[in-house]
Amino acid sequence: MTESDFRCGFVAIVGRPNVGKSTLMNHLIGQKVSITSKKAQTTRHKINGVYSNTSAQIIFTDTPGFQTRHRNALNDRLNQNVIESLAAVDLVLLVVEAGRFDAADAAVLKQIPAGRPVLLVVNKLDKIKDQAALARFAAEIEQKHAFIGCEIVSAKHGLRLGELRARIPAHLPPGPPLYPEDMLTDKSSRFLCAEIVREKVFRYLGEELPYAVNVEIESFAEEDHMIRIHAAILVDKDGQKGIIIGKGGERLKKISTEARLDMEKLLDSKVFLRVWVKVKSGWADDVRFLKELGM
Repeated sequence: MTESDFRCGFVAIVGRPNVGKSTLMNHLIGQKVSITSKKAQTTRHKINGVYSNTSAQIIFTDTPGFQTRHRNALNDRLNQNVIESLAAVDLVLLVVEAGRFDAADAAVLKQIPAGRPVLLVVNKLDKIKDQAALARFAAEIEQKHAFIGCEIVSAKHGLRLGELRARIPAHLPPGPPLYPEDMLTDKSSRFLCAEIVREKVFRYLGEELPYAVNVEIESFAEEDHMIRIHAAILVDKDGQKGIIIGKGGERLKKISTEARLDMEKLLDSKVFLRVWVKVKSGWADDVRFLKELGM
């Protein structure tokens, strides 16, 4: 293969909240770089995940779920992130859930710029046992847009992801790789550690907490063959602080322990992690603070 045969480009993964976009990207690149949970709109930042082989480099962009119901400065900023991502990519993967296409899905489809190639990805194929019904559903959705094709997959179980990944390079421009071959994401270790803590909060608390929870890494230092990390969980109200801490501090201890173990895998190092909870009322509507958090 000559250098002119190599292809490299950006692929946005979009869809309504909770269709499995982050799980899909993690499996497509073969490494967890985007957090997942059953809580809708876990992803808040545009996260690039990089997949490289001998013939192509695919830069996947995991975007927040497009929010059509709850309006505040945070959700407006997240929706803007989605729109901005779509303006600068070579290909869009529109992810929908098998057996379900509603007004929220249609709203995402409407945001895709005219002329941008879109590949339909029907996720969670394991949800529908009747394969004929699944094929009919996919064919029905394909009528809603001039898609370049359709792939039916299960991101959670890793089914048919090779077929999906193999279709992408043909729609990317020729060009050299933009990132080193062994690079998996453009996000810093500090950022990824904050996301790990936030994931554990959502997984342990589920619907007990509202969406307005975030994590700040207040210090990140390498010393004596160990990385010391101090993280603050931000909540909106005093009552939410107790929910996260739990009786006798047990819930916060579990969150911290699981986060530390994941950080040690990510960083390939021993980690000392200290986590506490801070109340910052109205942070989800504080535009200046959202900018400080990089949103």
